[in-house]
Amino acid sequence: MTIHSELDDLTTAGARRALAGLPRCDYEVVIKPLRYRTGPHLAALCDFDGRTITLQVPRPFRAFKEPVFYGARRRRGSGMRFSWLSESVAFRSRRDVLRFLYLHEWMHWYLHEVLKKGSSAETACDRFALRNFRRQRVTTHDADAALARRARTPARRAA
Repeated sequence: MTIHSELDDLTTAGARRALAGLPRCDYEVVIKPLRYRTGPHLAALCDFDGRTITLQVPRPFRAFKEPVFYGARRRRGSGMRFSWLSESVAFRSRRDVLRFLYLHEWMHWYLHEVLKKGSSAETACDRFALRNFRRQRVTTHDADAALARRARTPARRAA
């Protein structure tokens, strides 16, 4: 996996260390600064045509919280109404931001390139990143578990 950092204070080796233990893809990973006006936030892009994953790290960096929407539940009544399931996540370091954004965009890559499905499953990508960005090792089995949405219970044996 090729990693290129455009941040002055983050070398390519430092970026590689931050992303260590995460699943690899055959796209180039580019890390760019995110200049914000009011407050830091998350921003990234998976470009299928250009075969790049662009991760933007807020600059200047300061710890921030961001709501992450990982699912939805259908509400009672007529029509298609949903209650969004979310969690407020504290991003305390650039490493947290890099790992979360990479896992989110990697999931888009995995859906598109490996599973040959539509790549716009935002809640599944957020669910995968949310569950795994602070773990040391992440595998494709974790991605498949995030796609399942609900924990699977073992089948009961016939007696």
